[in-house]
Amino acid sequence: MSISKVPPLPNDADLRRLVQFSAGDGRIWLAGQRMLLLHAASLASLRRELLSTIGREQTRRLLMRAGYAAGQRDADLARQMRPESSLFAAFAVGPQLHMLEGAVQVTPERFEYDAHAPHYLGIYRWNHSWEVETHVRDFGPQDEPVCWMLLGYASGYTSGFFGRPVLYKELACQACGGDHCLIEGRLAEEWPDAEVLARDYDPDSMLVRIDELHSKVEVLRTQLQTTDDTESLIGQSSAFRAADELLRKAAATQVTVLLTGETGVGKERFARALHANSLRADKPFIAINCAALPGELLESELFGAEKGAFTGALAARPGRFERADGGTLLLDELGDMPLAAQAKLLRVLQSGEVERLGGTQVRKVDVRIVAATNVDLEAAVTAGRFRRDLFYRLNVYPIRIPPLRERVDDIEPLAHHLLQRFMALHDKRVSGFTDRALDAMRHHPWPGNVRELENLIERGVILASHGCPIDVPQLFPSLPETSSLTLSTNGQIKRPVASASGAMYEEMKRHDLSLEELEEALLHEAVQRHGGNLAAAARALGLTRAQLSYRLSRQRGSHR
Repeated sequence: MSISKVPPLPNDADLRRLVQFSAGDGRIWLAGQRMLLLHAASLASLRRELLSTIGREQTRRLLMRAGYAAGQRDADLARQMRPESSLFAAFAVGPQLHMLEGAVQVTPERFEYDAHAPHYLGIYRWNHSWEVETHVRDFGPQDEPVCWMLLGYASGYTSGFFGRPVLYKELACQACGGDHCLIEGRLAEEWPDAEVLARDYDPDSMLVRIDELHSKVEVLRTQLQTTDDTESLIGQSSAFRAADELLRKAAATQVTVLLTGETGVGKERFARALHANSLRADKPFIAINCAALPGELLESELFGAEKGAFTGALAARPGRFERADGGTLLLDELGDMPLAAQAKLLRVLQSGEVERLGGTQVRKVDVRIVAATNVDLEAAVTAGRFRRDLFYRLNVYPIRIPPLRERVDDIEPLAHHLLQRFMALHDKRVSGFTDRALDAMRHHPWPGNVRELENLIERGVILASHGCPIDVPQLFPSLPETSSLTLSTNGQIKRPVASASGAMYEEMKRHDLSLEELEEALLHEAVQRHGGNLAAAARALGLTRAQLSYRLSRQRGSHR
C-alpha cells in the first residue's frame, strides 16, 4: 500500500472511549491497561538525574527502550481496533494514541507498506514534543535530536503493528532550531546502518554486567541450597510462607500430617511437595479420594481384596496401603470417610499392618500418612460423624492451607504460571493479562480458590484473541462493566452514556416527570446557570444558539 498524499488522521472518538477515569479509586485505564497522568516536569527531573548519573548516551538508549516498550503495548491494542478500516486508518491508532497520551502532535507525511516486497516507509512531522520542551528548558538549544522516548515509541509501535522490526531516525528536531521535528521509519533490513540503529535497543553494557553478577549470585545460592522439588507451590504472601514453612519442617520427619483448608486450595499439591522433599521421595506417592467411593469399595481400595472376597473380585489385588509401601499415602477428603472404614483405618495406623478383604494373612506396611480434608473434623467428632480416636491419631501435625482470598499477593504469580501451562496445553499464544484483568483477579473473592483460578485462566486463554492480552470479559464474562468517567470527542471528561442515562431515567421516575418536562427543566437550568447568556447555555447543551432559542420559544408557546 502506497499513499502519495496521506489522508488526514481518522476521527479518534473510538480511542477516547477507551480512556476511563475511575474517580472512586484513583485509577485511569486505557483499554484495560493502567495509565498515569504525570507532570512533564517530573519526567524532566528524572531525565536530568539520569543525564547527570549515567551520561547522555546511556540515558538516550534507556529512554528509547522505555518508549519502545510503550509503543509495543499500544500496538497490541491497535491490532484489535478498526478491523474494517483501511490499513492506514488501522495503523493511525498509534499516532493518535501518542497524541491522546499527551506526548506529541503527529502529522503523517508519507505512508508506504508492502508486505510482499517487503517494504515500509513512514515519514511523520512532530510538533509540541514534550521532550523538546523539557530538554531545551533545562539545557538550552542542542546540536543533536532529543526526542528519545518518542523515537523509541515509534519504533516499538510500528514493529509491533506489522510484526517486523522497524527502526526510525529523527531527521530534524526543534531542539536543534527547526520549525518541527521530522522522523523517518523503514524496515530494519532497508536501512544500510540497521545494525547501528538496532544497537540503541540492546541492553546497556552497565545493565548487562549487573545482570551477569545477579546470575552468578543466583547460581551460588542454588549450589548452597538443598534440592527443592516444590516448584508447583507458588506463593510469596505471608499466609503462604507460614504454611510452606510448616511443610518444610515436617518433610524431614516421619510425622503424620493433616492438611486442612477449603475446597480447591491445593491440598494435594502440598501433599506431593511434602513427599518430594521427604526421605521417601524415591518411593511411591499414592492418593485416594475417600469421598468418591462407597464404603465397601473404599475398604477394598485401601486394604486390598482376595479373590472372591465380594462379587466382581475375580483376582486378588493389593490395596493402596500396600502399593504405597515405603512411600506416602494421601487420604484426600478424609472427613467424608464412612465410620466402618474409619475403624479399620485406625487399626492399620496403630499396628502398621493391613489385612485384605476376604483374607487372613497380615501384611506389614511402612507408609507415611498425609490426610486432607475441608471438613471441620472437631465439629464432625462432636456430631458423631468422625471417630475421636482417629482424629487424635491424625491431628499430630496440622497444616492449614490458606484460601486464595488470604493470599492476594500470590494471585499474579499463580496466574502467570497457569498462563504458561495452558498456552502450552492449547498451543496458543497470548500476551499476558491486561492491568485491569490483574486488578479484577486481585479483588475477586475466589470461592473456588486455586482450582477456580485454574479454570478462569484456561477459559481466558481459549477466549482471548491470538497474540492479545487476556482482559476482564474473557475471565469474568458475567461481570458487569464498571461505571467510570471517559473522554468526549472534544477532550472533556464525561460519564459513560449508559451510566448517565440510567441515573437520569431514575430521576425522571422518582420525580414523576415526562420527557417534555425533563427537557424544559434542563433548558431552563442551563440558561439560569449561565446568567441568562443563551450562547453559553447552548454551548453547554451541545446546541447552537438558534436551536436553543427555538426550543425555548416552543415551550413558551405550549404554555399559552
